[in-house]
Amino acid sequence: MAWIMIIVAGLFEVAMAYSLKLSDGFSAPLPSIGFAVSAVLSFGLLALALKSLDVGTAYAVWTGIGAVGTATLGMIALGEDASPVKIASIALILCGVVGLNLAGGGH
Repeated sequence: MAWIMIIVAGLFEVAMAYSLKLSDGFSAPLPSIGFAVSAVLSFGLLALALKSLDVGTAYAVWTGIGAVGTATLGMIALGEDASPVKIASIALILCGVVGLNLAGGGH
């Protein structure tokens, strides 16, 4: 269950970053509210998952999901550059997240 919480927390981290971009420096109310809600849910789920997971592994997986998801969403939804180097770097992050997950990290 803790790993599911980390995955969902990572997805809320992606929503948080995307909402932050759309908030235009917190001048757009709905994306600003979306940012705040996503941040609370993301950190809350991370905190709950840390009750049974090692902090280093859980945090790395959480940030990895956020980084990969946000970079991918930026390329797809915001038209950001999708260079081969960027895609290869995303793949390396994914390999690290999978490796950490396979290595364990629970108590």
